[in-house]
Amino acid sequence: MYLRRLQVTDFRSWPHVDLELGTGPTVFVGPNGRGKTNLLEAVGYLATLGSHRVSSDAPLVRHDCERALLRAAVVNGDREMSVELEISPGKTNRARINRGQPTRPRDILGIVRIVLFAPEDLALVKGDPSERRRFLDDLLVQRAPRYAGVRSDYEKALRQRNALLKTSGKRRGGREDPYAASTLDVWDTQLAEAGAQLLAGRLDLVAELAPHTTAAYEGIAGQNSDRQAHVVYRASIGDAIPDGYGVPGGKHAEPDTLTEILLDALRESREADLERGVSLVGPHRDELALILGDAPARGYASHGESWSFALALRLGSYELLRAEWGDPVLLLDDVFAELDQRRRARLAVVAVNAEQVLVTAAVDEDVPDELSGVRYRVADGVVSRE
Repeated sequence: MYLRRLQVTDFRSWPHVDLELGTGPTVFVGPNGRGKTNLLEAVGYLATLGSHRVSSDAPLVRHDCERALLRAAVVNGDREMSVELEISPGKTNRARINRGQPTRPRDILGIVRIVLFAPEDLALVKGDPSERRRFLDDLLVQRAPRYAGVRSDYEKALRQRNALLKTSGKRRGGREDPYAASTLDVWDTQLAEAGAQLLAGRLDLVAELAPHTTAAYEGIAGQNSDRQAHVVYRASIGDAIPDGYGVPGGKHAEPDTLTEILLDALRESREADLERGVSLVGPHRDELALILGDAPARGYASHGESWSFALALRLGSYELLRAEWGDPVLLLDDVFAELDQRRRARLAVVAVNAEQVLVTAAVDEDVPDELSGVRYRVADGVVSRE
């Protein structure tokens, strides 16, 4: 897969950019703060409907503009598709495929598949569990776009249940509220059904991702580490997860089984939920544990080991997508400046063999010689090809 063309209008700092792209490496070089990352962010948004830098759409639209527009021509094998996305903060975003009628943005998921490496990746290891849950869910949606709807259904049910818990907990006064209890039963069912699908997808994903991550870490660290890297899914429902779920070579996770387990857990947790005003069990409370040797990477890994683990997660994702769909587009956002020579070399080995890789760097010296492909200079609002 590769992008043949990328157009952005009123996105971040760019009034308009129209780039012809091709296979192999394309490098964007220029001082920091000139918009290089914005171009890769646009590609990432077309692939995931999210930014790796911000959590809302408003910062993505150029100052004093009402909307931003992203367009791309995507080649996959012998087929080319066009995809367009209109970002309108405070309104409903719209998408088009092959210049057809407007459609839901999530209908374009799967047309562009990417793996992004960025300085922010260090938060995968050192950050909160929400960073790792988001990493899993973004990868899950890229593999199977239907999970975008599952995640949306779960988040809606969670918001409604939490709102009811807050109001019910405040007015109970120690007395049972029959109406609130019956309404909570309804939201428990919806939360458990959507949560079971999301949880099953995550468990199966971790089972497949784990060996790729372990192998990638070994390749990055080499003889400089005697500790293996592992990823383990830790659910808030704990020991209730059936044996064999979420482990390499284990059982396929069954949503029906997980629905009943989640329903039981929600009923058992209801009293505590009412006291706290939040839902204390469910996929929103789960953790992707990163283990280095016998210790959690967060808090115990060195800075270099943390970077190796973050790279291993991304390289593992790349190998997983590649095995199923062919090469995803590789986005390397100013990442080489953060890495030592060994980690640069490992990433360059993967990148040079990718069908398409888009790289940003502040100076030419940050880019490995293996990625000496098409080069653009980015400065003063202009992208010019050398």
